[in-house]
Amino acid sequence: MRGLANYAMSGRYRALLIAVASSGSLLFGWIGCAVVALVTLRQGFREGAWLLLWALLPAVVLTRLTGDSSFLALLLGTSVLAATLRVTVSLPLTALCTTAVAMLTGLGLLAFGEALLAELARVFEEFFRQLAQQSQQRDAATAIVLQPPTQLQLAGMMGTAIGTLSFLCLTLARYWQAALYNPGGFGQEWRALRFPPTLVFALLVAAIALASAGLSFRSWAAALLLPLTIGGFALLHAHARKRGSSTTWLTTLYIVWLLLDVAKLALVGLVAADALLDFRARWRRQGGPPAADATGEMAAGQEQNGSDDHEHDGPQQGSQEQEEERRLDDDDDSGNKA
Repeated sequence: MRGLANYAMSGRYRALLIAVASSGSLLFGWIGCAVVALVTLRQGFREGAWLLLWALLPAVVLTRLTGDSSFLALLLGTSVLAATLRVTVSLPLTALCTTAVAMLTGLGLLAFGEALLAELARVFEEFFRQLAQQSQQRDAATAIVLQPPTQLQLAGMMGTAIGTLSFLCLTLARYWQAALYNPGGFGQEWRALRFPPTLVFALLVAAIALASAGLSFRSWAAALLLPLTIGGFALLHAHARKRGSSTTWLTTLYIVWLLLDVAKLALVGLVAADALLDFRARWRRQGGPPAADATGEMAAGQEQNGSDDHEHDGPQQGSQEQEEERRLDDDDDSGNKA
């Protein structure tokens, strides 16, 4: 994958080739999103917007042919997150924007994707109906009755999925950027991701209130918990780094999180506990290896505009000049005294 990123960054039209070719594919569309994000992070808005416009062409054609605008939303969502990270240089703030991407995607589907939502609702209703019939044939006393999701619920589910996938594509682009221009920088930045306690509990309260409004709103509440879920995984990575755990331990946690709903809630609860106790600070006081700077902002070796190799030359040159001026002043004072 690093070779693909290196090829994309070696020329403008090479990046265009990869972005356009993958954007027209349902299987490899995420690669195009990551390439657009990588160009935006490394070369700025102008190049990123130029590449995005070209990548949108096959995405629009794919949407017209299939009637599914999910990939189009993914491409736009990833670009928004990349632009946010480029401007703010803050991974926590970018993670917070995943909620906005999810909410706007869901609202967009409600406004413009009624046909898609209706078709999905019909498919789920038919599937649940067949499942209930099979259950009744086996044992009528213990028949399973499931309520099919409403269009409102489906819009929230799809919005949350787009927000999650957009952040994953951005994460891949940020990993590529660090691997090419600042090896190890992304790992430090990722493990430092943490939210202020006020924001954590505000999201929790809002999510609980939204989920209490009814079953159809629970998928929208999940969108509010996206930043906390991201922060939870960042905390797990920091803990794994402190313990020196293998990737097998982290992989197992990811699988458990995917399979069990209680693991998803436990991860959010872990973030709430971290907001109060600040586990990373406790680990540093215990003498373990520092997870990263607690601010969660980009590492000092930020690879924007290709200026990393010289970003520390200025202060060093300035200190040398000050030392030279001080020596000359001392010589002058000695001459005056003589």
